[in-house]
Amino acid sequence: MPRRKSIRSQLYRAARELGDLEAAENGPSAYGHRVARRYVYRQTNRATASFLRALGLSARR
Repeated sequence: MPRRKSIRSQLYRAARELGDLEAAENGPSAYGHRVARRYVYRQTNRATASFLRALGLSARR
């Protein structure tokens, strides 16, 4: 049985999709910038979290 998502998670997803829609209305370059920015943030956050875990400064994992 799949996990049920929290209302907060659903609201954040809806807001992100609405932002994607608004960016797409501004043209393909605006949407492309948004997607690229999200990818860069994700990679940077993963690297930072990994570094902090290596130092023992993260409570997760």
